[in-house]
Amino acid sequence: MTKTLKRTVLFEQYAKHGGKTIDFGGWDLPVQFTSIKAEHEAVRTRAGLFDVSHMGEILVTGKGSLPYLQKMMTNDVSKLNIGQAQYTAMCYENGGTVDDLLIYKRDEDNYLLVVNASNLEKDLDWMNDHITEDVVIEDQSSDYALLALQGPRAEAILQSLTTEPLNEIKFFRFKEDVEICGQKVLISRTGYTGEDGFELYASPTSIVVLWEAILMAGENEGLVPAGLGARDTLRFEAGLPLYGQELSEEITPLEAGLGFVVKLNKKEDFIGKEALREQKENGVLRKLVGIEMIDKGIPRTGYQVFLNNEAIGEVTTGTQSPTLNKNIGFALLKSEYATEGTEVIVQVRKRQLKAVIVKTPFYKR
Repeated sequence: MTKTLKRTVLFEQYAKHGGKTIDFGGWDLPVQFTSIKAEHEAVRTRAGLFDVSHMGEILVTGKGSLPYLQKMMTNDVSKLNIGQAQYTAMCYENGGTVDDLLIYKRDEDNYLLVVNASNLEKDLDWMNDHITEDVVIEDQSSDYALLALQGPRAEAILQSLTTEPLNEIKFFRFKEDVEICGQKVLISRTGYTGEDGFELYASPTSIVVLWEAILMAGENEGLVPAGLGARDTLRFEAGLPLYGQELSEEITPLEAGLGFVVKLNKKEDFIGKEALREQKENGVLRKLVGIEMIDKGIPRTGYQVFLNNEAIGEVTTGTQSPTLNKNIGFALLKSEYATEGTEVIVQVRKRQLKAVIVKTPFYKR
């Protein structure tokens, strides 16, 4: 039986721009429009527009919202002011990751959570299993569609379509009800590429209008529609984790190098705190590192890594970096071997190829 894939409201627009789609976690999404390399380069030097409407949106409201979110999240949600966004993780009791997500504080007792599409149902189940008094949890994913406009020319392109002074929206800040081309938008200065840019949340009808208007406005600036392929290589170069690869039910935020989102000193207990405290105090047994190939070959997800004939871990993501023109990867290795400069062996199919552990992120703007 053929699997029916979900489609975003922009599906019909993809073909107009030469979009080639793939099954991505049950969604029919564009992997590329021209080529991954060209789209990647456009985002690094000019701008790219991504349809990320498959992401999940969960609204948490009610008098008990903050204590509830403090219990569920590893980061300190109490530090958020209205109009600020925060990156955080939700964990199981054993410290493994339920999901990594963004929280937008819209008002007192009003928070919008943006979660990974493939985790939406699991996240909702987990959150509802731990719901407390005076908290309302609503899946609002069908009310939103989402665009990401990323790259050094993103602000100039978007500014041509709105009177809102975009330079006033700082990193990890957002504004609601901003009018762009007559559409009401929640606009946040966030992204998943390592470049400056914005994420635009609006109704599905509004997103169709915005997609075409932004592409037209950015034509002379070198803006291109971009797919999941470039989104992956961009986030990877910038050292940003992908759930299911660098983070999972088995991989904790501390192992993934996300200690900055684990606030063990916040006064409230949160789910997974004891397991993460133990990891922090005793040191993690595994550590995510960057590797760069010395021999010719690309380290792919799942490839084993060896040192002195001992298997010490595996590659979580790997590719040829379009920006650096080098074959690089993330690898989750036994901590005692995860030292920068250590030479390791990557099993690439039947060949054993040399690589070296390097500093991450691979790319910084």
